[in-house]
Amino acid sequence: MTLPEGKKIYFASDFHLGFPSYAETIARERRIVAWLEEASRDAAEVFLVGDLFDFWFEYKRAVPKGFTRLIAAIGRLVDGGIPVHIYVGNHDLWMWDYLPTETGAQVYREPIHREWNGQRFYIAHGDGLGPGDHGYKFLKRIFTNKVCQWLFHRLHPNFGVWLALKSSDTSRNSKPAEEKSFLGEDREWLIQHSKDVLSEQHFHHFVYGHRHVPMTFDLGQDSQYVNLGDWIGHNTYAVFDGQQLELLTYGKPGA
Repeated sequence: MTLPEGKKIYFASDFHLGFPSYAETIARERRIVAWLEEASRDAAEVFLVGDLFDFWFEYKRAVPKGFTRLIAAIGRLVDGGIPVHIYVGNHDLWMWDYLPTETGAQVYREPIHREWNGQRFYIAHGDGLGPGDHGYKFLKRIFTNKVCQWLFHRLHPNFGVWLALKSSDTSRNSKPAEEKSFLGEDREWLIQHSKDVLSEQHFHHFVYGHRHVPMTFDLGQDSQYVNLGDWIGHNTYAVFDGQQLELLTYGKPGA
C-alpha cells in the first residue's frame, strides 16, 4: 500500500486506563484523547497496540465503567474515515465484540503484517512471544480457556472486576525494578522473537507494546525493533511518515 501524500501511520500502546486511581486515569485519558485528536489531522491509520485498559472483561450485558472519552475518540476517528486497529493485550485479554460494535475499530489477538511504501511491518502487543516468561504463558492458557472464561462470567461484576484489579496490582508490584530498563539483547524476549521471525522472512520494522520501556534496537538486515513504551510515565508513540519510523514523546517540541 502507498501512503497518500502527507499522511502518516500512528502507533501507541499500554495506556492502562484504570490504574492506579480514578483521578490519574482521567488525566491520562484526556492526554491520550488530545493526542488522538492531533493525530487525526494527518493520520491514515491508527494502531493501539494493546493494554488500553488495566483490566477489561465483557460480560454479556455489562462492561467495566469509565473510559468513555477514549471510546468516543476512537469512534470519531473511525467515523471520520481513519481506520483504528486495537490489539488485545495481557491486561485486556477478555475483549470481544463491544469495541468493534460501538466504535467500528478492528480488534486483533495475533501479530499482523502490513506494508506501506515498500516497508514491511510486524505489529504485535508482545505478550507471550519469544523465549522465557513461562509463568505468564501458563497463565495465559488459563485466561483464554473457554471453561475458565465461562466460570469467570458467573462472578458478579462488582466482585469479578475487583478481583481482577487486585490481581493486576499484585502482579505489577512483584516485578523486579530492573525490568523497567533495557535488559540487554540476550534477555529482551521480543528482540529474540524478532530475530527468529527474521530468520524466516524479512520485515523492516517490528513494533511492540507490553514492555513499557520505549526503545529502538537495530536488528541488522535493514530491520529495527521498536517498543512503544507506555502512557503511565512516558507518553511515547511512534509515527511512520512513509519513509521512516520514529519514536516520539507527546508534549515535547516537535512531537
